[in-house]
Amino acid sequence: MSNAFSMESAGELALTEEILHIEKPEKREPLGIFFWICVGWIALNIIGAIFANVLPLQNPLYQDYGAINTAPSLHHIFGTDDIGRDIFARVVYGSRISITVGAGAMLIGFGLGAPLGMLAAYRRGRFDLILSTIMYIFLAFPAIIATIAVLSFWTPRTLLKIIVVIGLASVPLVYRVIRTATLSVATKDYIIAAKVQGATDRRILLKELLPNIAPIGISFLLIGIATVVVLEGSLAFLGLSVNPPTPSWGNMINEARTVLAQNPWLVIFPSLAMCLFLLSLNFIGDRLRNHFDVTEVKL
Repeated sequence: MSNAFSMESAGELALTEEILHIEKPEKREPLGIFFWICVGWIALNIIGAIFANVLPLQNPLYQDYGAINTAPSLHHIFGTDDIGRDIFARVVYGSRISITVGAGAMLIGFGLGAPLGMLAAYRRGRFDLILSTIMYIFLAFPAIIATIAVLSFWTPRTLLKIIVVIGLASVPLVYRVIRTATLSVATKDYIIAAKVQGATDRRILLKELLPNIAPIGISFLLIGIATVVVLEGSLAFLGLSVNPPTPSWGNMINEARTVLAQNPWLVIFPSLAMCLFLLSLNFIGDRLRNHFDVTEVKL
């Protein structure tokens, strides 16, 4: 009798699951070993940028006139430039400027654009309309043109001014991405249920919306840092980055134009450092987005 009852219960449960189409959530995609290699490379660059002064590096500004345009050797791992400065030391110190500009600018962009994007998508109505119109007007004007124009007239240029200008120029784009991500989540059933239960706007924004859009935000943040690093290099070609002889990856590549035929190492190593840093950031961002993109339970 008990066996018959158990079989009947099991049959009813199976039938119920079939009717409701209950599916187990998919497992998260593993990050993989290459992800951690990229994380290690980014961490190595950041550590080198922070502790460059205490590392056993040569002075990046010291000019050794007895070793001009030399090839890589034991004494100069990456060789020297056209006035005898150690390229390896300048690449490490240059990462400090490039990473600081990239991270600082995107922190400003996210600090202003992300909260505004979340609020506009959550509240909607006139607030969303006015704010989105303003942001789309700014998006219609190329950010790089605005950056070049401001930095050309805002002299003397300093690292802080470069970060602020690029950071403010990134606000409309960050706003658009975060607003779109928030709109896709704000209409979910659990958000509506939280409103019905009387949850405050602050709780919904911080406890419900923010965790769900965080993967997209982090992914875009990393890609944005990579984009700003490239932008800093472009500004260096126009003479709008930090003033020489302060090294940055962009400045080093710009300085190499005049001696490229005599000393290709001067452009190879900073370009390689920038390329590996950008590839690592983009790969980490993509893997994190895929890792946290878990299919919801369907009822």
